[in-house]
Amino acid sequence: MDTVSEMGDSLNDSPAGLDRVQRWMQAVITHPDGVLTGADEKAARELIDAGQGNLESVVTRSRSLSAADRLAIYANAYYARLLECMANIFPVLRRTLGEDIFNGFAFEYLQSFPSRSYTLNHLGQHFVQYLRETRPGSEKEDDAGWVDFLISLSTLEWTIYGVFDGPGTETESMLEASDVESIDPDAWLDIRLETPPCLALLALDYPVNEFYTAVRASEEELELPFVEPAVSYVAISRRDYIVRRYELSHPQYRLLKSLHEGETVGKALEACAGVVPDDELDQLIIDVKLWFRNWTMERCFFRKILV
Repeated sequence: MDTVSEMGDSLNDSPAGLDRVQRWMQAVITHPDGVLTGADEKAARELIDAGQGNLESVVTRSRSLSAADRLAIYANAYYARLLECMANIFPVLRRTLGEDIFNGFAFEYLQSFPSRSYTLNHLGQHFVQYLRETRPGSEKEDDAGWVDFLISLSTLEWTIYGVFDGPGTETESMLEASDVESIDPDAWLDIRLETPPCLALLALDYPVNEFYTAVRASEEELELPFVEPAVSYVAISRRDYIVRRYELSHPQYRLLKSLHEGETVGKALEACAGVVPDDELDQLIIDVKLWFRNWTMERCFFRKILV
């Protein structure tokens, strides 16, 4: 703040006073109903008892702007920056909903889950939870399905964001196909393969990964299709600092998820076989060898083998 009044100067004389002014300003400019309402709220008055009629006891007016006007500039910039961050985290959801509707959802979300971290990287971590908890009921089945589609889409986008921002495998020693081939067949079922923290596995109610890819590839105005519900399985990881997404079958998902949760290869194969018809088990044995070859190429396991 460029200038404070004499009262503000006296409050600013000590670190404790500066802290109080800063917390008062935060309470005022982050209030969803504006700075005047924010200044009258208990949270602000407990810090500095200067309601909307006495703002200039803390913040001086300029030649052309009142104290309230000056504070409003900060308030508008604060929410504009947070909405911009939310749009960067959920770009496909924003395009799907349109800017105005997305900003409405995001603004209401920020009232329930305000930013509390020194970094904006965590800003959207409760957004999927918020959408689920505030999910409107609908008498129309199509409308209800569209809401669930948006929740699945936001789940995918938040996961992609987390994988991009988190630790990757770029500097790690990862399992190679030759390493797998060198494992003693008698010991194979009892070992555990350690997956990296950047590997995320999703079971979604709608095929949103395909939709996400189509939207990201097109710059044209969206023509939103009616999407039938269908469980889809997606693996998300990071290789060479690029987030990569892989569609999985149900058996692939069960096998990889069991390994990700620390099960032995034997237990993971049992979980995988449990979702495969009996007449396809012979083919499963052939498929599993190919899957492991592909997964090692995509750096899905650390080289360290656990027993």
